[in-house]
Amino acid sequence: MKKGTKLAIAAVLALAIGGGAVAATRNGANKATEVRVEAVAARDLVASVTASGQVRPRTKVDLAADITGRIVRLAVQEGDVVTKGQFLLQIDPQQFEATLQRSLAALASAKAQLAQARANALQAQRNYQRSAEIKKAQPTLVSDDQLEQLRTTAEVNQALVDAAKYGVEQAEAAVRDARWNLSRTTIVAPMSGKVTRLNVESGETAIMGTLNKDASVYETKIKVDETDVSRIKLGDSAVVEIDAFPDTTFAGKVVRVSNSSVRAATGAQTQDQAVDYEVTVQLLNAPPETRPDFSATARIITDVRSQVLSVPIIALTVREEERVGAGDTAQGPGGKKPSREVGKKATEGVFIVGTDNTVAFRPVKVGIAGERYFEVLGGVKAGERIVAGTYQAIRELKDGALVKAQTPPPAKGAAAKGGTKS
Repeated sequence: MKKGTKLAIAAVLALAIGGGAVAATRNGANKATEVRVEAVAARDLVASVTASGQVRPRTKVDLAADITGRIVRLAVQEGDVVTKGQFLLQIDPQQFEATLQRSLAALASAKAQLAQARANALQAQRNYQRSAEIKKAQPTLVSDDQLEQLRTTAEVNQALVDAAKYGVEQAEAAVRDARWNLSRTTIVAPMSGKVTRLNVESGETAIMGTLNKDASVYETKIKVDETDVSRIKLGDSAVVEIDAFPDTTFAGKVVRVSNSSVRAATGAQTQDQAVDYEVTVQLLNAPPETRPDFSATARIITDVRSQVLSVPIIALTVREEERVGAGDTAQGPGGKKPSREVGKKATEGVFIVGTDNTVAFRPVKVGIAGERYFEVLGGVKAGERIVAGTYQAIRELKDGALVKAQTPPPAKGAAAKGGTKS
């Protein structure tokens, strides 16, 4: 083969290889990104706030003996349900009964002294009056000194009457105190509820804090972040899960929302600490086995929408108007809404899939957030196809990008049904 012919063949091969490389580069540039595609549709949405806390009794009374003494009778045990006024325990009353008897005797003595003082005062007053009348009729029969002495005696006896009255009042107060101490030896339930802790046994000495009694109505106190507490209102319904009762939910309602934060209540001043508010959810159907301090999670329903246009939470992304695609922002796998402070001109929106399978970013206005979907207030229409995943794909998408809808996985059992026949 001639040298010129060889050079011509080499040039043709080089052009062929070069053309193939250019074609491969173009095909790579136009390769479609595989994404999940979903149509905008009407759905029922439920907005909620979820937080954890512990079960507490709505009303808790710490019963304590006001006196010290040996317990001679204990009529309840931990876990017993009691009614208001029911007898709980008896402290040995002998010492207090004796004190009452002494007080009653002292009262009787004081009353007798008062009666005697009154009689003496009456007699002294009469003696003074008779002498005064004689002095008036016969001045020489009663001297001035005698009359003055009789008047002084009457005044002294009247003072003794007043002192005896105070002695009776003091004795009566001692009797009341003794009766009160005696009544404290018998402790009854101040309200209906359940005995949750018993610190003493029969025969032991009763001291402060002998008995705790809780009402049968329980509440869950949860801590809600400041960004969510403004959406919670009194009376909002809730679904409560208690760790002690797996796979079971209980109904509840919000009965109290604190006006000050937990941080303010505790006095903590750390700047980077999360600001939480305490929300109280009353359990409406707690089982009898519920106990204080059980761990619980409450999901508070803050809003409900019926058949409103919605888009998947993961589909909502943020783009800057001047630099589309910069500084993203697609929704994370956890479904949390991105911050609306991305860039000075950041816009929330979704990627619309056109008929030619290219995408275009379109701003949307969203309302409440359900578990998986955002309510859409404007920007899209029902039936329009949008990019609904994956997170990584949405993060990297740009206007005009070519996409390809993912093939849904086959239903379970499909392979078995489509097998070959023997």
